[in-house]
Amino acid sequence: MLIEQPHGLIRRLFPEALWRMDPERRSVYLTFDDGPIPEATPYLLDVLESMDVRATFFMVGDNARKFPQLLTEVRSRGHRIGNHSFNHIGGMSRSTDKYMENVLKAEEILHSDKLFRPPHGWMTWGQYRAMREDGWRVVMWDVLTRDYNGTFSADMIMQNVRRHTRNGSIITFHDSLKSIDRLHGTLPNILTWLKQQGYEFDVFD
Repeated sequence: MLIEQPHGLIRRLFPEALWRMDPERRSVYLTFDDGPIPEATPYLLDVLESMDVRATFFMVGDNARKFPQLLTEVRSRGHRIGNHSFNHIGGMSRSTDKYMENVLKAEEILHSDKLFRPPHGWMTWGQYRAMREDGWRVVMWDVLTRDYNGTFSADMIMQNVRRHTRNGSIITFHDSLKSIDRLHGTLPNILTWLKQQGYEFDVFD
């Protein structure tokens, strides 16, 4: 539960980060981390387009550098781009200066309008403060699907979404080799279920 839907105490560590959006609005925010890669991104884009759903892709800068056509394709289909650092670095082993340097290197490629999600969902307080002071919006999550976990089946991922999604949920999937096989089996079903529950799909302004 602390992973799939972080406890309020954890959320208070980064109080101005976006964990959940408007609880009065019947909407959700789909996010995909770690891409873009040719083995996963095109499929995800096709599924989203077929169901008229927009999402936010938090991209690793080096992946976008290697596959610029995918960066262009994601943006051209109406999705938002977020920064996920240049090479998915962990914050705990880097100084604030080095961390910011890595993020800014990615931003030169991504042009995300300072929308950022820390790799592994964690950063130091100093890094968080530096990001905020520089005008970044830090986006965490309200529902982590755990689609990257090799011990999880497609049905378990679906159950995570069904169990934890609520008004304003920021739902995190992964645009990666670790997750794509399970998303092939479950993403269309998840989107269908969310629509049946009356949710709209928003992206960050």
